[in-house]
Amino acid sequence: MFPVLIFIGTATRLSAARREQRFAALRLIGATPRQIAVIAAVESSVAAVGGVAAGFALFVLLRPALAPIPFTGEPFFPGDLSLNLPDVVLVALGVPIAAAAAARLALRRVTRSPLGVTRQTTARPPRAWRILPLLAGLGELAWFVHAGQPAGTAGQVRAYLSGILLTMIGLIVVGPWLTLAGARLVARRTRRPAALIAGRRLADNPQAGFRAVAGLALALFVTSVAVGIITTINAYGTTGTRDHAAARGPAQRHTLIDRFTTYTPAGPQDIASIPASLLGDLRRVPGVRGVTVIHRPPGAGRVDPLIGVVSCAELSGTPALGRCAAGSDPATTATLSTDFEARFGDHAGTVGPAALSPDGLRHLPVQSLAVDTDGPAAVERARTVLDLAYLSYPSVTIAEDLDRGLRLTTAYRQLANVVILTSLPIAGCSLAVSVVAGLNDRRRPFSLLRLAGAPLGMLRRVIVLESALPLLVLTVVSIATGFLAAGLFLRSQLHETLQPPGGEYYLIVAAGLLAALAVLASTLPLLRRITGPAAARSD
Repeated sequence: MFPVLIFIGTATRLSAARREQRFAALRLIGATPRQIAVIAAVESSVAAVGGVAAGFALFVLLRPALAPIPFTGEPFFPGDLSLNLPDVVLVALGVPIAAAAAARLALRRVTRSPLGVTRQTTARPPRAWRILPLLAGLGELAWFVHAGQPAGTAGQVRAYLSGILLTMIGLIVVGPWLTLAGARLVARRTRRPAALIAGRRLADNPQAGFRAVAGLALALFVTSVAVGIITTINAYGTTGTRDHAAARGPAQRHTLIDRFTTYTPAGPQDIASIPASLLGDLRRVPGVRGVTVIHRPPGAGRVDPLIGVVSCAELSGTPALGRCAAGSDPATTATLSTDFEARFGDHAGTVGPAALSPDGLRHLPVQSLAVDTDGPAAVERARTVLDLAYLSYPSVTIAEDLDRGLRLTTAYRQLANVVILTSLPIAGCSLAVSVVAGLNDRRRPFSLLRLAGAPLGMLRRVIVLESALPLLVLTVVSIATGFLAAGLFLRSQLHETLQPPGGEYYLIVAAGLLAALAVLASTLPLLRRITGPAAARSD
């Protein structure tokens, strides 16, 4: 949504300088601020309505071609790519309203000081306080590293999403200040006329320079966050090891797990007990070597980690879950983690004792059931018995559960790539519109420079530097901020360390930067056509 909103704002500001002068003239001859705001809103919203109508038409035409594309690993039916009424209303009304609001905000100087616009006064430079929202977003994510992850899924979503959004807003707010700092540094250090002109112009209006690359900066931030998190999850894997293939041993393939916990707003809910007849049926299945019932510990609340208690006698029959300490009385109980994807393997470690008698264990609710077998045939027989008894709780082997988690992670990674590759063209369009708008607004100054003897090649270098300088500065800042945000999230939520991304990430970043430079180069031929003696004349 952020690149789309930035594109709307950028497109709305097309020829903004010339419109400011026109509206300032209307203000000076008596037009009220309200009248100017209405004119600007109508101009922008009419164009936006036409664009929205064209967008819906393209959606209908392209839907059959998009449906077979496996965005998440599986193709879609055309009916899956349908819009409900709230979606249509949100887009049909939201885009024109956003365009009108952007046009209104773009006319702040005209409303406050029309004389300042006509005399081309320089706006107040951005201050260093703009870095505070960015630090606040990163500080919120860092706080959870110290305080621990928030309670409950809803609390975690609110906490981490607000931190990420605040960081994104912080990048938008701090962007002009970083552009100003980079422009001043270049202007002080350079001796080349093109770099000097570009640095001075950026320092004079850093907001416009940053606006051209804001979409790409946010796209790179989202790319870095998504790739950093997914790369780390894939590196450590759902089993806590780096070698997924080696983690699929016989114990994982032949141990069946049936979970009975459902999560409700009131907390996790388990079944009361498992009938003794069902346990007997499972133990009589040929090839079944052990059955372990995992209970919820007494007093375990909705915010507790996934912990279960078992009988040591039963646990000895399912070695993939762990083992009691050597020499333990089989009549004792033990506590183990029920986070199957994180800890179970062919050589699970020793579990800790539980201060609970076997009689008290039987009165606790049941979280899950584990069945150890000697091979695939026994797995399928035991699965049939369990699924007939608990149709709404499908059973899976540990290996199937791990593979399902990896498939889900792969689907998220592919979907993230789709979002990234969709955001980059939108951000590139924002860059193209900004460059063209800048050329239109500065045709007279560039024409005067040409008449004064400035070569056309030098003016082209000025245009490239004005866009490339903030692009490079914000690229470094966005990528570093994205990796930092991803690392803080991983440390707080998953207790993992950020792992460096592979070559695919660098190819995406390079492709985005090359596309941005190609868009920039495609606008350079306009410079010859829009500058000249005719444009140098005063309007």
